[in-house]
Amino acid sequence: MAAPMTLRRELCSLARIFRGISRLGPRASAACSGHRKCNIIRSHLPLTSNTFFHTATVLPSTPSSITVTEEPDVLYQKVSIMVKGHDRAVLDSYELFTTMAAKELGITISNVSEPHKDMERFTLLKSVHIFKKHRVQYEMRTHYRCVELAHITGSTAQVYLEYIQRNLPEGVAMEVTKTAMEKMPDHILEPMWKDHPIDDKPSQ
Repeated sequence: MAAPMTLRRELCSLARIFRGISRLGPRASAACSGHRKCNIIRSHLPLTSNTFFHTATVLPSTPSSITVTEEPDVLYQKVSIMVKGHDRAVLDSYELFTTMAAKELGITISNVSEPHKDMERFTLLKSVHIFKKHRVQYEMRTHYRCVELAHITGSTAQVYLEYIQRNLPEGVAMEVTKTAMEKMPDHILEPMWKDHPIDDKPSQ
């Protein structure tokens, strides 16, 4: 209730100002010729509060807190992205989108392929009683696209996959397969016969 009342008061004060200017008539044009008259007209303006004006406060920019960890980033040898859908034109467009996004991010694309489509046919009787041999076939085709990325880090893969998943069109499913590169464990590097020395004595 307070906001409409103050707005109504400001409108009333503006109406009074316009009435005063209209009463001046031809003298209003010559009001600014003399410095004294301008001061008189300015003194009639009401001092309104700036509660209804949007004032943007510029805050000092503070650097974002970046956490640095000593853990090394994951390295993937291959990331395979398989998408499938029933509309071939949509898959062609999405394949172009994913490849262009990978090139913009500097990701190496090792292979882009189109696996064989799946076709499922359903045969139904159109008429059960009279025309028993009259049948209708329905066909459902599923198209596939496969994009393989080579030698990509975990952080880059996370950003890229999140970007393309947010722009995934309707009716299209995605499957991601990651092949990580890991260090060989120490217990495998060392030979097993060090702990169990072989007895060179001849068997009796």
